[in-house]
Amino acid sequence: MHRSLYPPFQAVEYRHRSRVLEGNPWDDPVERSLWVLVPPDGLPAGPVPCIWVLSGFGGTGPRLLNYDPWEENLPERLGRLYAEGRIGPAVFALPDCFTFLGGSQYLNSPAVGRYEDYLVQELVPLVEQHYRVRAHGVVGKSSGGYGAFIQAARHPELFRACACHSGDMAFEYCYLPDFPKFLRHLDQLGGLDAYLEAYRQMRARGQGPGGPWHASLNVLAMAACYSPDPEAPYGIALPVDLETGALRPEVWERWLALDPVRLAPRVAGALQSLRLLYVDCGRQDEFNLLWGARQLHRLLQQLGIPHVYEEFDGGHFGTAHRYDVSLPLLYRALAEA
Repeated sequence: MHRSLYPPFQAVEYRHRSRVLEGNPWDDPVERSLWVLVPPDGLPAGPVPCIWVLSGFGGTGPRLLNYDPWEENLPERLGRLYAEGRIGPAVFALPDCFTFLGGSQYLNSPAVGRYEDYLVQELVPLVEQHYRVRAHGVVGKSSGGYGAFIQAARHPELFRACACHSGDMAFEYCYLPDFPKFLRHLDQLGGLDAYLEAYRQMRARGQGPGGPWHASLNVLAMAACYSPDPEAPYGIALPVDLETGALRPEVWERWLALDPVRLAPRVAGALQSLRLLYVDCGRQDEFNLLWGARQLHRLLQQLGIPHVYEEFDGGHFGTAHRYDVSLPLLYRALAEA
């Protein structure tokens, strides 16, 4: 790819120690970095929008800074949008909410850690210590899209605009297909204890979760976020019986309660108050997320909640170009706040 001719946004690192993540069950780091991107020519004296960019499952904020020979990374993309006049002066915050299991869904869970509190109670004030913020918005893809929707729904007074790209929703379509893969992988390795030991060894060798690991780890991580149970092994209530594969309805219902499609009617007032609610998904999404996006779109229409809904030709991967659509919309919504 021909690299951008425009100056990229500049990355600033803020090292900090989290109090709310202390004592998390996987001994994940409490010393973390928050990276903030600022315009190449600096910021004006007045307040500017702050847009939080949430990574998907298995990703983390600093990863968005990585050089990619095939396409723009986030600092380059922002630099181009800024030079083209499609966004104005703003700061973009890239939180690190990665966990041993690969992600947190940006929720509080005793089986993972208090990542919602970490974002809202620690990182937002950290940004506001260093920058004059007019208003906050939030955007993400996949699990990051889920996190963006959930955080805007729970904290509309804080996150005034939201963009959800290919977010986890309609859980029966996006998660159920992975359940048999999870069961098969655990069975092959000899059960949950052996699975986690094999995973620890793999991580100790510096290997990522390739092959069958991604699907099985995704199920375990989601269970840790959606159905924690201090009485269950590792504090995680699994949604399936490990011997028969039968759904455990009492656990599965806990998952569904956090599905954006089921949640939307309960948070309609919060969604109604947003300056922007943007939702999109690829028509060929490999995780069946299109059907959840369409269901959410129809539900938002029925509830009379203003939103922008788009579909595009493409799957779940290689969709960073969709930020060209959402980021200018977020910027305008927040700049007018």
